[in-house]
Amino acid sequence: MADALEGILVVALEQAVAAPLATCRLADAGARVIKLERAEGDFSRGYDDYANGLSSYFVWINRGKQSCRVDLKDPTDLAMVETMLGQADVFVQNLAPGAAGRLGIGSEALRARYPRLITCDISGYAPGTPHYTRKAYDLLIQAEAGLAAITGSAESGATRIGISIVDIATGNAAYAAILEALLRRARTGKGSHIALSLFDTVADQMNVPYLTRRYGGIEPPRLGLAHPSIAPYGVFGLADAEILLSIQSEREWRILVEEVLRDAALAADPRFASNVLRVRNRPALQAAMQAILSHRSFAETAQALDAARIAYGTVSSVGDLIDHPAATTLEVGTPNGPVSVLAPPAIVDGERTRLKPVPALGAHDEALRREFAPAARSARA
Repeated sequence: MADALEGILVVALEQAVAAPLATCRLADAGARVIKLERAEGDFSRGYDDYANGLSSYFVWINRGKQSCRVDLKDPTDLAMVETMLGQADVFVQNLAPGAAGRLGIGSEALRARYPRLITCDISGYAPGTPHYTRKAYDLLIQAEAGLAAITGSAESGATRIGISIVDIATGNAAYAAILEALLRRARTGKGSHIALSLFDTVADQMNVPYLTRRYGGIEPPRLGLAHPSIAPYGVFGLADAEILLSIQSEREWRILVEEVLRDAALAADPRFASNVLRVRNRPALQAAMQAILSHRSFAETAQALDAARIAYGTVSSVGDLIDHPAATTLEVGTPNGPVSVLAPPAIVDGERTRLKPVPALGAHDEALRREFAPAARSARA
């Protein structure tokens, strides 16, 4: 399978999660990604040491890149980076707002010098907003954008989602925007300036609770493992386990009541005649269903749900995920040996992405400095 982005050069002045995730996706698709790092490296290299002595974060989203240490206050290093940018197709950066501009490599200046270049700036808050110059990280934005307020249970209080969901969503949004810009450039011959913020990314994903509050007048509650807009959709206790049930339509509700729960009174109860009513009467619905299911085993219930084609699942621990029959893992090379990671989701023409190695800090310093030395640029010109 040919790499879709073969021949595309990406220069990344990046750290942490959002920007590295975007460029990891580009590298997986075949782009050449040069990761510019401080002398001490991307600070995510030090987040933990769980992956064979390396940071789990860094191993996950920095495969397939070339690492080059630079000091952008050094004129020689800055000139080398300028040489890279003169040949690049994409420049991704998530420095503090204004920092790239002060170095002379801000998007406006670069686009003027290199009209075909696609620039992507990732910040905590959007340009033009009062918060733009603030530092911002994933957990701060989960709290600031209201996501933490609707996460967890009524008893837990506001809660962080257990992964860096804001950074992940922003990285994926940046990847999509860069691919759109590459397609646009193929038609017009011109690059684009992309600006994304962590806040805007998660705020866009908050539109359902936003509309619920703004127009419905309801502050969305924290429901734990239940769905705010659909019922029944949540966890029920069985005689020997727990099960998570999901109903998506009135047809499925009727099948669940008639073929799985086998309860005529529940089917006829006017409080549960529509999804809106079931959500409104969720405590009564939960109690009625729990009274039926608490006497049944997991095997019996699963068999009935499979026969009725009703969606269900279990609440897995991360340990369960390691051995989950639906999970696919791939090996990625690292400076400390191979590490098994969960595979990227796309299967193209029956094939998974080939995972290229994770670079040691400065692994490509010498080769890249030779290739992009300012003198070499002058000779080529």
